[in-house]
Amino acid sequence: MTTRGMLIVLSGPSGVGKGTVRKAMFRDKKRDFVYSISMTTRKPRPGEVNGVDYYFCSKAQFEQEIANGGMLEYARYVDNYYGTPLKYVNQTLDAGKDVFLEIEVNGAMQVRKKCPDGVFIFLTPPDLSSLKKRITGRGSEDQKTIDKRMLKAVEEIKMMRQYDYAVVNDTIRNAVHRIERIIESEHLRVPRVITQYEKMIGVVKK
Repeated sequence: MTTRGMLIVLSGPSGVGKGTVRKAMFRDKKRDFVYSISMTTRKPRPGEVNGVDYYFCSKAQFEQEIANGGMLEYARYVDNYYGTPLKYVNQTLDAGKDVFLEIEVNGAMQVRKKCPDGVFIFLTPPDLSSLKKRITGRGSEDQKTIDKRMLKAVEEIKMMRQYDYAVVNDTIRNAVHRIERIIESEHLRVPRVITQYEKMIGVVKK
């Protein structure tokens, strides 16, 4: 029987660099986990590809998925929906593959309730000034939207206590190495491996 995969959830405030860190992690083809692409109603940013960075869809399409129970999690953030399709995640975990989610904080809290055995990692900026610089540097949002994102970021950072790990994104390389070490250590935790060893020694739970 195939051992169910591990769910890895990376989230943090908007602009902290979640997508950049995730892309850097997946450049190494040897990594044995699968990225679950999120669905969103926001417009693609320059260079983003449908089906690679996100599944881009209309609000009507997204709301239909919600009504059909097809989302593991979803959130409305700065007037757009973001969410994770449920079917693909379950199929991949059941096949024994780890699934990597890069999602917003509200969505991560929904997953926490449904999948408490997941690994929840909060990506944080070194400080708020560097976060604002990153958001402003995108050049894709007006000042009003930037201000809304900064206020939201402060509230999201307060929710860090709901996570298992906090990783500072001071450099992409450092953040990737820290996340890799977390995943490696989580695979060695006794609750995740005990069943295999019980089978090895012939222990049968009643």
